[in-house]
Amino acid sequence: MDEPQAFLNGRWIPASAAVVPVADTGFTLGATVAEQVRTFAGRLFRLDDHLARLQRSLQIVGVDPGMTIGQFADVARDLVARNHRLLAAGDDLGLSVFVTPGTYRAYAEHGSAGPTVCLHTYPLPFHLWVEKYGSGQSLVTTDVEQVPSRCWPPALKCRSRMHYYLADRQAAVIEAGSRALLLDAEGHVTETSTANVVTYVSGEGLISPPESRILRGISLATLLDLAQELGIPVLQRDLKCETVAAADEVLLGSTPLCLLPVTRLNGRPIGDGKPGAVFRRLLTAWGELVGIDIAGQAERFARRE
Repeated sequence: MDEPQAFLNGRWIPASAAVVPVADTGFTLGATVAEQVRTFAGRLFRLDDHLARLQRSLQIVGVDPGMTIGQFADVARDLVARNHRLLAAGDDLGLSVFVTPGTYRAYAEHGSAGPTVCLHTYPLPFHLWVEKYGSGQSLVTTDVEQVPSRCWPPALKCRSRMHYYLADRQAAVIEAGSRALLLDAEGHVTETSTANVVTYVSGEGLISPPESRILRGISLATLLDLAQELGIPVLQRDLKCETVAAADEVLLGSTPLCLLPVTRLNGRPIGDGKPGAVFRRLLTAWGELVGIDIAGQAERFARRE
């Protein structure tokens, strides 16, 4: 049986052989710049936008990957072409792209002097979120705060995410199955782990936190574009937990799952506690954009043989 391929430091190798040394700075310091992309019908969605954000992140951390963004794009498309054919018809992949500064010299006398560059794919784990399209996601605020911008700018997409892990772990203890809604030091809503948050208020439209407070996701950009096409106003302003709780609807946008409704916050229902009409309109519009029944695909491939 054919094995999926990966691209590691300029070489095409079997995915099972894609290993990074334990002395890599990505492990020792968590210094990893990363992007996650997904396919629809085998085609990478908004790859150029993801790679533009990757380029900005690399500039922020001062790492030269030794590849142009055009070369990243060529490798990404080639990799997906190699691996998508191994899936069942109608299934799709996630693509992970990550770059680290390379070997951490304090832990290894010898090692590569250059950065670590890896691209690999995986079948999308639909089982992790498929039920949420119908039941909604529960959020909980915890005492774990978002990393302040004086540590690193919100525009940097990286894997230094211990705060995500701790916040979600605490949220799950408070309410099983919930995720953490992260606030900053002033109590402003920022995001959840790996997802942007927007509210919908009747008579106003979709409201997103200001870009200065968040990592502006590619899925968030898609969501706001679709809203405008549907005639739904789009706003940016600071959000507090109580304003999120009072919204008619709350939505999460993230690359693998696209869009989810939030139906509970801190144990209380959002709206009537069910996915709302605006969520359904936007998910339908997203599906029409990519030519996929997004929730239907997740249901079909939530369990693979």
